[in-house]
Amino acid sequence: MDSLVTLTVDGEQRSLTLDTRTTLLDALRDRLRVTSPKKGCDHGQCGACTVLVDGRRVTSCLTFAVAHEGSEVTTAAGLGSDGALHPVAQAFLEHDGFQCGYCTPGQICSAVGMLDEVDRGWPSHVTEDLTAAVELDDDEIRERMSGNLCRCGAYVNIVAAVRAAAR
Repeated sequence: MDSLVTLTVDGEQRSLTLDTRTTLLDALRDRLRVTSPKKGCDHGQCGACTVLVDGRRVTSCLTFAVAHEGSEVTTAAGLGSDGALHPVAQAFLEHDGFQCGYCTPGQICSAVGMLDEVDRGWPSHVTEDLTAAVELDDDEIRERMSGNLCRCGAYVNIVAAVRAAAR
């Protein structure tokens, strides 16, 4: 069964007719030619497909596009403004938070979403005091970014980049 879906992707409203079983990732990559989110595992385990949907991070391979009718979808490519990199992307560049770069768009979107969660005071599994303001130390960063895998092993630099962007 097909359905008309309208999404705002990286600031541009896009409409398309999709099979209702089409994932958001496949709609973005195959139908809208938005290639920033990557298809890694296609099981929601690697985070390469992470995008922001209405400001919250989502593994786009695990959600149907029709479920996000009318939503604002932001990929790593849509984070910057006026030709400038988003501060998180700039921090990844400055701290060598990537090697091959395949996971980087998902890592950046996840970091942006994670920093918003911290700003909202959301605790994580390693947050010691659930009533205090969240202190974004390396353990917090690692825990909060644990859904995004890097096969190259650039984790030390990714943590440094997120720490710098948090400032």
